[in-house]
Amino acid sequence: MNREYHRWYSPRLGRDMEILVFGHAGAKVLVFPTRDGRFHEYEDLRLVETLRPKIQAGQLQLWCVDSIDWESLYCFWCHPADRIRRHHAFEEYVLNEVFPLMAGRNSHPCTIAHGCSLGAFHALNIAFRHPHLFRKVAAFSGRYDLTLNVDDFRDLFSGYRDEQVYFHTPAQYLANLQCPERLDALRRMDIVLAIGNQDPFLDNNRYLSRLLWDKGVPHSLHEWEGRAHRGSYWRRMAPLYV
Repeated sequence: MNREYHRWYSPRLGRDMEILVFGHAGAKVLVFPTRDGRFHEYEDLRLVETLRPKIQAGQLQLWCVDSIDWESLYCFWCHPADRIRRHHAFEEYVLNEVFPLMAGRNSHPCTIAHGCSLGAFHALNIAFRHPHLFRKVAAFSGRYDLTLNVDDFRDLFSGYRDEQVYFHTPAQYLANLQCPERLDALRRMDIVLAIGNQDPFLDNNRYLSRLLWDKGVPHSLHEWEGRAHRGSYWRRMAPLYV
């Protein structure tokens, strides 16, 4: 199986960023790590191995990006306005630096956004904000409103709100989305959500599902037994949904 490592200085982030690529052809899967994860997490959790048959067959090519969540969403010593600006800069890095590399190496028309836990938020948020760039999103064990206080999970913006926070909160902006072009693109996308029936953010997933149905956006929501918020579950989900 083809495995490549890439690293370069990102002018948008002002630091080096790293990527692992698995596979030689097929649909491009943009993989976001969990909150504590790095670009090699998907391989460390043996998720790459579960997708090996599809990768070797040329059906999928994984692009595993790095995370800066400790500089953005989880940088609690920063003002919340700076946290969301840093997060937005990360999106700009993905769109303007990672995407051109992907396009230059692989001309396949399908791009899939994918992630687990906080990576699921990243995947779904970027796909919903830019649906013309994606054919599919596969989001496992995600939370799609980072302003919620649920169990031990806090509002990541500490009560602060502005337009950037709103437009990076899928469970909020989707409710008011009226743009026909974006809605049509969402309706053409294959949207897969998977969540444990004991996950603290089950209700958030169900709420997002209701919003999607209200907007006429087909999708699937799969509820697994238990919390289902760990690698052993994601290894079973990935071959089914990616």
